[in-house]
Order: sequence, then C-alpha cells, then structure tokens
Amino acid sequence: MSTTKLSHLSETLIGSEIVKLGNLISERIRAGEKIYNFTIGDFDPKVFPIPSELEALIIESYQQRNTSYPAAEGVLDLRKAVSSFLKEWEGLDYAPNEIQIASGGRPLIYTIFKAIVDKGDKVVYGVPSWNNNHYVHMTDGEHCIVECSVENNFMPTVNDIRGHVKGATLICLCTPQNPTGTTLTKHDLSEICDLILAENDSRKEGEKKCYLLFDQMYWTLTYGNTAHYNPITLRPAMKEFTVFVDGISKAFASTGVRVGWSMGPENIISKMKAILSHLGAWAPMAEQKAVAKYLYEKDAIANYLTHFKSEIELRLHHIYNGFIALKEKGYAVDSVIPQAAIYLTIKIDLVGNTDESGKILINQADVTSYILSNAKLAVVTFSAFGGSANNPWYRLSVGTCIKEEIPEMLEQLEIALSKLKYIKTATGLL
Repeated sequence: MSTTKLSHLSETLIGSEIVKLGNLISERIRAGEKIYNFTIGDFDPKVFPIPSELEALIIESYQQRNTSYPAAEGVLDLRKAVSSFLKEWEGLDYAPNEIQIASGGRPLIYTIFKAIVDKGDKVVYGVPSWNNNHYVHMTDGEHCIVECSVENNFMPTVNDIRGHVKGATLICLCTPQNPTGTTLTKHDLSEICDLILAENDSRKEGEKKCYLLFDQMYWTLTYGNTAHYNPITLRPAMKEFTVFVDGISKAFASTGVRVGWSMGPENIISKMKAILSHLGAWAPMAEQKAVAKYLYEKDAIANYLTHFKSEIELRLHHIYNGFIALKEKGYAVDSVIPQAAIYLTIKIDLVGNTDESGKILINQADVTSYILSNAKLAVVTFSAFGGSANNPWYRLSVGTCIKEEIPEMLEQLEIALSKLKYIKTATGLL
C-alpha cells in the first residue's frame, strides 16, 4: 500500500456513506439477492419516470444539436424560465442575474460554502441532515452542531440555534428535510429568520453577515395539510441574506437530468458563477434548453405532480401504518408521520436483543446488519447524517419502492422481529 502523503482534505474527507451503502446493496441485488432497498434518495425510472413532456423536450434538444458549452451562469432562456416559474408557483421575485444554474444541488451547495465560508467561520446546522458535516469539513469551517429531537420532528428550532448564532457566518436549513421527510413550520422558520435579522443588525459596518443556506429541493413534495414556507415570503428582509438551493431533481424525479438552480443576492450569485466557471459543474446545454421550455408548461407540471405526489404519499403512509401496527403489537419500532419529500423516519430500537443463535445485538450497527440479513430491509441510519453511532432512528426512502411489495416487506420485518429476545439481568445484558 502506498504511503505517499496527500492533501489534508483528501486524507480526512469521508466519502458519501449513503452512496457507498447504496452501491453495496445494489451489488447484492444484482447477484440475485432479494432486498427491499430503501437506502438511496433516488428514483427507479421504471417506477417513477420523468415527465413525458420533459423527456420529449430533452430528445428534441439533442436533435437540435444543443451540445456546446452553456454559459457559466446557465443559459439565459433557463434563468428566465426559472424566474417565471418561481414567481408563478411560489411568489418569489428573482431576476435572471440573481439565479445560478448548475448540475444539480451538490455543486451549488459547495459553491455557496466556498463563496461565503472562510477557514474557521462558524457554520450552524442541525443533525440529522444531509452532507452539511462534509461541506463544513471541505471548507475548513467550524462545526456548530444542533442535535435535533423527535419531539420537534428532527427539525432545528430557534432555541436550538440561538446559542450558536453569535458570530456565525452560515446557517444551513433544509425543508422539507433530507433525511427525515419533515418540515419547518411557519412559526419556527419565522422565528429563525427573526434571529438572523437581529444578529445581522447587531453587527458592525464591514463585518461579515450571517447568511442562510436554504435548501428547498423537495418543496413541491408536501402531503396532507403540510405546507412549505420560505424565508423571503415570511420575512422580505431576509432576501439580502438568503441563498436558495432548488431544482428539478426531486420535483420531477429527474435526479440524473442534473439541472439545479440557486437564487440569492446578485453579489453572491456572481461569486458562485466565478467558482463554477473553474469547476465546470454546469448542467448540460441540451437539458438546460429543454427544462427552459418545460417550466412554462403549467398544466403538464400540475398533472405530473398530482399523480407523482399521490404515488409517493401512498407508499409513505402504507409503510408508516405498517410500522405503527408493529409498534402496537409490542415490537420496539416506531415512525414519524410523513409530511413531505420521499422519506419516512423510522425507529428500530433493538440494541440488547439476542437473535436465535444467542448473539447479542450490541450496537446499532448490529441492528442494521440483523435487519438487512433477516428482514432483507435496507435503510440508512441517522449516523450517516451526522447523528450519533447508536441513534436508533433511520431514513427510509421510497423512490425505488414497488408498492405491491410493501405488505411482504412488512411481513418479513415482523418475522425477523419476532425471532429476537431481550434478556437483561441485574448486572446488565446477557
């Protein structure tokens, strides 16, 4: 093995735990093993295809030879279409020069961090949350971690953030949230905005402000009485301090199409453009041209979202009801009622149990392994989202879920749970 010294970042950065797990599960499935794979926040195109109108526009765009480099900030047609789409669907007013296009949310989040965060700057984020820990590490920021609880649906509150806001450079919020499928309420988001505004008012002229990274990639996917709120509508003064992350990846089951956008203050967007001009993480020209046309097709979008959302919601509630039924039978499982996105928060609290061979499930890694081996259920523990190693809560993603298989998955899980025994003595676990 080579011992060549590389950069501090390359030697300390951990690759995506979710992608690694998803790849391992996919390999086992390809080898013929039956696994209910609820790990990756992606869609099976055979189950959830992209909108047919968008597909046709992409094909047409390639036939029109739209295969050259796009503008670094994104083609003007698309930025105008995004501006119109935001105004029509969310009531947000952003000019094309306040919009940056990139190949999905990841490069946008990275460039937001690079545009705002200096080495040692405080970055506040809740856990569990998707990848904030890694982006802070990549920018040498100071981790200010908020441990979120089930009592607040694993969303940060203003009181959670208050103790960290003094001197903070960036606060990261995602709603609807990956991994929990829960949302910030109007009241909670309003209070957080007020906290940021008050903090910025207290800072001296020339001092760096506290900015909000607001990831709303799942904002179209809310269910029942759940509503999505954004900082600008609630507090217009937040426009000066908020940078959005948004796009088509989750709204239209288009993760592989790779078209995302940020909206924010023009001075920040221009710096993001400069950084992306060196990274080259642009959305492909043909896809940009196609999405620019699709975003004006209001009826097609509404029809797609109606069906798409109903299919996701059906899966989420079916599995949620199954977990609650198991809980009512006395099994150590639980779930948070689904609100949004493609995720269900589930609890599998089996540490201390013994399996049929007498092996004790000593930690959560043992629990995950047992459920995968015996129930063929693959889910992602919250430790992959910055939570503690023995956190019994998991993310379950339904983007690849075949709804006809849900009853048999729940049956397999119950069988696996029924084989466990919890044994405890006065001196501890046997």
